[in-house]
Amino acid sequence: MRIGLIGLGRIGAFHADTLAGLDHVDELVVTDPVAAAVEAVTGRIGKATAVVDPDALLASGVDGVVIAAATNAHADLIRAAVAKGVPTFCEKPVAGTIAESLAVEAAVAGSDVPVQIGYPRRFDPAFVAARDAVRSGELGRVTTVRSTTLDPAPPPAAYLAVSGGIFRDCSVHDLDAVRWVTGQEVVEVYATGAVDPDAPAEMYAAHGDHSTVSALLTLSDGTIGVVSNTRTNGRGYDVRLEVHGVADAVAAGLDEGLPLRSTTPGATWLAGPAHGFFMDRLAEAFRIELGVFTRVAAGEVDNPCTVADAMGTAWAAEAATLSLAEHRPVTINEVRSAASGA
Repeated sequence: MRIGLIGLGRIGAFHADTLAGLDHVDELVVTDPVAAAVEAVTGRIGKATAVVDPDALLASGVDGVVIAAATNAHADLIRAAVAKGVPTFCEKPVAGTIAESLAVEAAVAGSDVPVQIGYPRRFDPAFVAARDAVRSGELGRVTTVRSTTLDPAPPPAAYLAVSGGIFRDCSVHDLDAVRWVTGQEVVEVYATGAVDPDAPAEMYAAHGDHSTVSALLTLSDGTIGVVSNTRTNGRGYDVRLEVHGVADAVAAGLDEGLPLRSTTPGATWLAGPAHGFFMDRLAEAFRIELGVFTRVAAGEVDNPCTVADAMGTAWAAEAATLSLAEHRPVTINEVRSAASGA
């Protein structure tokens, strides 16, 4: 199987190694505008060959393509790949704006070419087990779900400036996890946030972003969701999910790398070195996710995260962003209506 990879930055280079490690991937065809990034990947991965640009890659006869380019390139690359009939995996989000995302959704709606959007927590074994616990009914009626992404350090300022803000860039993973695990949609969001007072203006304030946010969610069945995120969690990378029901409760992410210190005297607590980065905490999830994509591309399994599905998460992020800006609850219907011009 020949798989194309567009974009060899931080996540793209990681995906190159993951794809190269899959037994049924015989060749990687890669491209990136930064020559050093291309040389680094082709230098360490024997099955990787480079082409000059995405057009050349899509014309090279690949069996599928992984898009790990900058967010503002997603929409055009997805449309180009679908037009060429190439099964596509694209890192979240679908596109840089909700208008572009809607355009992509419309463009692929009538196509038989699968487009899988990357939300790796759907493939993390602990998150899968939490979802199974909800779906089996063993928790009883779910009352509350909490999801957390706490980064140990922020990305570069240049990345943050074009990220779309923390809700669209980071919190989407939690919003998607809440939707996917519960099987419910977000109907209303009430968000708040803060800016690191020690950060230079170009990190957050210059483009209206925040370093720490929380969002209170109302789900379609009345379940309450709580999402918490920060760019500055000094102890390490913390990804957790709690699901509380009237009969039982479960948590994902309570492993030896949990970056949390107990202050209860005499309590036995997780003692391993803390996770330092998302590629550490979610390495297995990424491997499973890309392995599933190769099977989607081969027509062996159904697409586990379509563009239409991912739009549910995008709408929640839009509502959270507006809520934070205007300090009020925002419904999904409101942002949908605004986007349609109604």
